[in-house]
Amino acid sequence: MLAQQATVVKGPPGGRWLQLVVGIICMAMVANLQYGWTLFVSPMDAKHGWGLTGIQVAFSIFIVTETWLVPIEGWCVDRFGPCIVTVVGGILCGISWMMNSVVDSLAMLYVAAAIGGIGAGAVYGTCVGNALKWFPDRRGLAAGLTAAGFGAGSAITIIPIANMIASSGYEQTFMFFGLIQGGSVFLLAFLLRAPKAGQLPQAMPKVGMSRRDYSPVEMAKTPVFWVMYFMFTVVAAGGLMATAQIGPIAKDYGLANTPISLIGITLPALTFALTIDRILNGVTRPFFGWVSDHIGRENTMFIAFAMEAVGILALAKWGHNPMAFVFLTGMVFFAWGEIFSLFPATCGDTFGSKYAASNAGLLYTAKGTAALLVPISSVIADATGSWDMVFVLASAVNALAAVMALLVLKPMRSRLMEANSAETAMPPRPAVTLAE
Repeated sequence: MLAQQATVVKGPPGGRWLQLVVGIICMAMVANLQYGWTLFVSPMDAKHGWGLTGIQVAFSIFIVTETWLVPIEGWCVDRFGPCIVTVVGGILCGISWMMNSVVDSLAMLYVAAAIGGIGAGAVYGTCVGNALKWFPDRRGLAAGLTAAGFGAGSAITIIPIANMIASSGYEQTFMFFGLIQGGSVFLLAFLLRAPKAGQLPQAMPKVGMSRRDYSPVEMAKTPVFWVMYFMFTVVAAGGLMATAQIGPIAKDYGLANTPISLIGITLPALTFALTIDRILNGVTRPFFGWVSDHIGRENTMFIAFAMEAVGILALAKWGHNPMAFVFLTGMVFFAWGEIFSLFPATCGDTFGSKYAASNAGLLYTAKGTAALLVPISSVIADATGSWDMVFVLASAVNALAAVMALLVLKPMRSRLMEANSAETAMPPRPAVTLAE
């Protein structure tokens, strides 16, 4: 009988691994809304004269709407399934970039950024949440591979986008890639399914997992969540600054068009850096996710955040050299991108699978909070006349997060998990009947 039931409860075609692959591709298709943005900033400023700070407000709006609405989108995923949410997300992403191709005012640019943020957030929150649900036994790896689609997905299109902007203008580039990216997500969304009872393997993870499923409201009442939120915010802020400002930084350093030759390929330093950064920013997510599955989430956080702190300081000191600029920006992105696998996996381990999409989405809003700090980096650079102070501050907060991972988060999570185990181990109270 048990064998018959096991054969009846089949997963979707291709099983959970196809679900993971589809999620990765969808993430890759919306990655350029964030990671390709820096290529459009200078051309837009040259045409409209809106100023870097004014244009970068659109980037902040995108990040805020992408992140702060994910809890709502995650709730929709938990309630209605991943397909419909991703369909809507793909449509909105396409509309956003098509609007960017015709904007003639900052106000319209900001509206397009908000639409794109909502769409990208719907896709991101759905795919990560679905991966956490399908792979309770390999959360770090699954979340890392899914997030890698967002981190490295833009690498294959960085050069085509840069070339198309140079040859056809940024307007036509926005239109073309908006149609390709939005249309691809729309079609792939129809393959996504949520796991049903009996479709998952028995989880045997090497890291601790909560025996209790916390709702988003219950999770938000725990101090552990807010420690994770703070750490996510400060680490994300440094990486988002690099993502949004690497173009202006390279320009200020006089490196944007400096030719660099590596492995037989010659490209401008900025283009080379962006390509390598995207690849490493993607590779780091499954790598550190896999590592965290074996040595623990907090131990992995300490290693990565400490590496990020050192990399940022090295970039400030030696980044004026073209070759050093390429390698050190790669190091910074490699040590930063893993937050998008470590924090969702830690969230799922700590607060359970039932509300994984909603809970991971609520934690993901920390990225939106961090985005508010991105324009401040331009203000600090303008006020001091260099990027040095920005780099020092970014390095300091990463060092703080590294220490907090071991000395604050790890013992707090351990106590919460022990409390959950004790709570679930308690025998149920006997029911009170009318006869009593």
